[in-house]
Amino acid sequence: MDAATGPDTPRFRSGAGRLSLDFMRTLRLRGQVDAVEELDTPEALAAWVAQLGPCPVDPAVPLPGEPLLAEARQLREAVHALLDAARAGTSPAAVAAADRARLNRAAARPTPVPVLGADGRLGHTAAAPVEAVLALVARDALDLATSPALDRLRACAGANCAAWFLDTSRPGNRRWCSMGTCGNQAKKASWRTRQQAVDRA
Repeated sequence: MDAATGPDTPRFRSGAGRLSLDFMRTLRLRGQVDAVEELDTPEALAAWVAQLGPCPVDPAVPLPGEPLLAEARQLREAVHALLDAARAGTSPAAVAAADRARLNRAAARPTPVPVLGADGRLGHTAAAPVEAVLALVARDALDLATSPALDRLRACAGANCAAWFLDTSRPGNRRWCSMGTCGNQAKKASWRTRQQAVDRA
């Protein structure tokens, strides 16, 4: 079993609605003093790609090195800067030139190739799966920043959460990145507040 899929492989958060937003979540509690870097090793980067990307990470392919890990983190921050600029109501053009160049370079790389298996199932393959999935991340961020879907980009209302997500609910009033975590915590906090008010009365 390779390092990207071993028994101690971390499970990364997904469900933000776009691959680029899931990638942004690898820096937990962004902007807070107790922020946590989830892409702390090349193994962690390979594990994220294996879990959230469309193609498996071949054990025969060497793990990404420190330079690619640093590049992935820089790409993540460029994604955040781009979406932050676009979400601010100005324009994606407000992103710094260095971030724009970094996104464009990543997006220009080959992406995973669809392959139809003998069983009729569709899979994907890539000679360099980490770079290929990072290309998907960059392309997804560029698309999101310049599409009408940007109007559905939300920040979680959780008190201790900094995650962004795409609100695909019909009414467009989703508040939390996940009902199972932040939503449930908010409901419990609200119940405790009401109960304390009843006790005081």
